[in-house]
This record gives sequence, structure tokens and C-alpha cells, in this order.
Amino acid sequence: MNTVSDHLDYGLTIIFIGFNPSLRSGEVGHHYANPRNNFWRILHQSGLTPRLYDASEDGELLKLGYGFTNIVARPTRGAEDITREEYRAGRETLREKLQKYRPQVACYVGKGVYTEFSGRTKAQWGLQPDSVVDGVRDFVAPSSSGLVRMPMGEIVSIYRELYGLVSESPEM
Repeated sequence: MNTVSDHLDYGLTIIFIGFNPSLRSGEVGHHYANPRNNFWRILHQSGLTPRLYDASEDGELLKLGYGFTNIVARPTRGAEDITREEYRAGRETLREKLQKYRPQVACYVGKGVYTEFSGRTKAQWGLQPDSVVDGVRDFVAPSSSGLVRMPMGEIVSIYRELYGLVSESPEM
């Protein structure tokens, strides 16, 4: 199974951070490629993208100021298949990426992604009071997996908060 390349650059507004790629993403080499994953619809419905993008266009979002990475690079059927060692190594690698690229916002796509990275046991949706990496604001958003039981409208409203954060802030 292939890994999915990060899409990272300097000067990004948001880096979206997932647990790890799905098996489908590993097959096709693009982020959030599982057809049951709602990520691309959520971005569009929240206003973060001007149109509905396809997973095959994930690299194009760099032009909008958005990047992609994961805490673990290995594709799996689910996050439960990630080992403790992979998380340990992934936390170090992710911290290095955030320190190097310094996006304005690190958006964790799922509370579990944020708690796994930060070591904190709880998180609320939205902007976090303290940053894990100095100078990078942490935002926790719901997972976009089709398995999530939260109503789509609620998920979109949280991503709309992210849109408001990056579109209204003077430094963004």
C-alpha cells in the first residue's frame, strides 16, 4: 500500500491533519478519497472552498492556502489499526512539520487526532485555548468520516467557524 503525499508549503492558512489515510486514499494517492468520506462536501458547504473539489484535486488546494498531512502516514482500514509506536513517531514528525511550515491554523480533523497529538485528554470543538506548537493556532473539527453520527449540518457549522476564523482575522 502506498503512502499519500503531504501537500505542505510555507505561508499556508490551514493545514488539515487526519489520523492516517484510508485504504482507498492509499490506492489512489489522494487525501480523503473514500467516497463515503464527506470532507470535500464539508469544505464546500462551509465556505472554505469556492466549489466542490474532488480528492484527485487535493494538491490544488495549496493555491487556496490549504495543506494536508496526517499524524500517521500508513494507510489502514481504520484508526484502531494504528500502533502506539506509529503514534509516537507520528507525533514527533507532525510537530516538526508544524514547526517548519508554521501554518496559521492546524485543523485537526477529529477530536481523537488532536488528543493523540497534544496528549490532552479532552478537547472542545473549535479554536483551542492553548497551542501545541507556538505560533500555530489549533482548531478541532469533527471527523469527516461517513461513520460519524453527528448530523452533517452540525459538522458544517463547526467548519464554518473555521472559515470565519481565517477569513475575518486581520493576520489571516
